Amino acid sequence: MKKRSDDPDAKSKPSAYGKALGLLARREHSRKELQQKLNRGGYARDEASDALDRLGEQHYQDDERFAETLIRNRSAQGYGPMRLRAELKSHGLSDARIRSLLDAAEIDWAESAAAQLRRRYGAQGSADPAERARRAQFLLRRGFPAATVRDVTHADVDDAADENP
Repeated sequence: MKKRSDDPDAKSKPSAYGKALGLLARREHSRKELQQKLNRGGYARDEASDALDRLGEQHYQDDERFAETLIRNRSAQGYGPMRLRAELKSHGLSDARIRSLLDAAEIDWAESAAAQLRRRYGAQGSADPAERARRAQFLLRRGFPAATVRDVTHADVDDAADENP
């Protein structure tokens, strides 16, 4: 009978802490995201929670830092506040915390929306109502509020789109 250590197929699985630390070495993760990855990796829920508590205590994992990084990256990619709010909510952050983080980011969403329009459609505006509506839909899909889209495109946009981010 072979000893377990002699079996090349019996690789030792890293601890939940080691696995989570390895994931954090690549990029920031939310606690919820790490919990899900560890659960899918076959780690016991208690072991995963203990590992995440330890990583939080050591400041290796921080939801606030994760959220600030996500806001900075996604807004630089041209996404609006409603898209960011939905993404942060999916990572387990509270509405109040999301609101304060977005406010603290001090992003000019109207300028960001206008920059997305220039990047996508050029500097020329459009007098055609159908083209303005197409541009407005583009910005709405990127997560900009209807009021901002209306101001930037001068198109008729329904505010109901803002209610369910």
